[in-house]
Amino acid sequence: MSYDLIIKNGLVILENGEVETDVAVKDGKIASIGTNLGEAKEVIDAKGLVVSPGMVDAHVHITDPGGSYRDEWEGYITGTRACAKGGVTSFMEMPLNQVPATVDKKSLDIKYAAGENKLVVDVASFGGLVPFNIPKGIEELDEGGVAAYKCFMATCGDRSIEGDFMNADDYSLYAGMKEIAKTGKVLAIHAENATITDRLGEIAYENGETTLKAYVESRPVFTEVEPIRRAILFAKETGCRIHICHVACPEGVEEVSKARAEGVDVTCETCTHYLYFETDELDAIGPVVKCSPPIRDKAAQNGLWEKVLKDEIAFVTSDHSPCTPDLKDKENAFEAWGGIAGVQNNVDVLFDEGVQKRGMSLKQFADIIAKNPADRFGLDQKGRISLGKDADFVLISGNDAYTLAAEDLEYRNKISPYIGREIGAQVVKTIVRGTTVYDKETGVIDTFPGEFIKK
Repeated sequence: MSYDLIIKNGLVILENGEVETDVAVKDGKIASIGTNLGEAKEVIDAKGLVVSPGMVDAHVHITDPGGSYRDEWEGYITGTRACAKGGVTSFMEMPLNQVPATVDKKSLDIKYAAGENKLVVDVASFGGLVPFNIPKGIEELDEGGVAAYKCFMATCGDRSIEGDFMNADDYSLYAGMKEIAKTGKVLAIHAENATITDRLGEIAYENGETTLKAYVESRPVFTEVEPIRRAILFAKETGCRIHICHVACPEGVEEVSKARAEGVDVTCETCTHYLYFETDELDAIGPVVKCSPPIRDKAAQNGLWEKVLKDEIAFVTSDHSPCTPDLKDKENAFEAWGGIAGVQNNVDVLFDEGVQKRGMSLKQFADIIAKNPADRFGLDQKGRISLGKDADFVLISGNDAYTLAAEDLEYRNKISPYIGREIGAQVVKTIVRGTTVYDKETGVIDTFPGEFIKK
């Protein structure tokens, strides 16, 4: 047989582990795995490289459309170009911070239209659970093809902006879970206690606190643990499948593990930045590294790594949530936007920190960046180097250090806490459904082969 593409001589991460072999692609799908596969229109020699499933980043914010409020935040073109350069071949897009938020058929259609002919990689969508879209909006989003749902237990959104997202009160969370349970899809939850964290933040601000360390102290560990417990209790009551987003403390993971042992259908993620940064360095970096939940201390970071390596954390995401520089450039950390630009530095940082520094197996690496998120959110063609799956790959050069510079970033606003950091691995090539969308030598392609994934 003649193929469209053969990737030869790489160390390929298959479902059972890595093996030196070749992979052939036909019509955007993985058509054969083995040696002596025949001829192809294009041959990539991956000798000395790791060939991994492309990352499925299950937590990315794209602000397109911006509704005239956030037009200069991250758009589909720059966001998906950054994904391509970073080895992310598909991602789950959050229902905020775009305006209008994705909460019903009308807003979902607006989002799809905004991304038309602007996608370098593939994009699946979260629909939002908010107090005002139960049950009709939930039903419309399901029919419109969202892969899952998202809600906030923490305060979110700007009430001065019509159509902005809104956090769910307890009744809305309970009622929304009952409706989402009918769809069989997963509800992803930002779990922080809004009442307590809001008031602690106000008190700290009133007392003249300005530092990121003080910001972290205003969102203590128990304000994550308590809402995780509450969400699990509601899930037991409603039968809703749930996923806890961006867990920043091992204690939160423990609640999820206990619930899973009791038969609750719950998973959790952490983020690359929680595994990389720690509280004591935040003020030296500045508000560019502010996020919510906050980056905790070294003990919490070590605890999260233990949970990752023990498979208690299902997968790792970027929670890419960028904004314009002026919203980060604040002397008072409490006044700065909370969100980190990180989607371009998932794969290289995780490979370096996990595989190279902590001995993570290549199989586990592929599981936490690709297979597990694809499985959790029903992205059936994604996440594996396996026959018949989408030909999505990232080729990684290990023990190949570089220092990230601002000009390396594909983001619309070139700010990131990883700037100036030496990262010990590099993404060499990214392939989406058989098309090379990024090459280290030639950069990101200028065309848009990406598609929306509708469930």
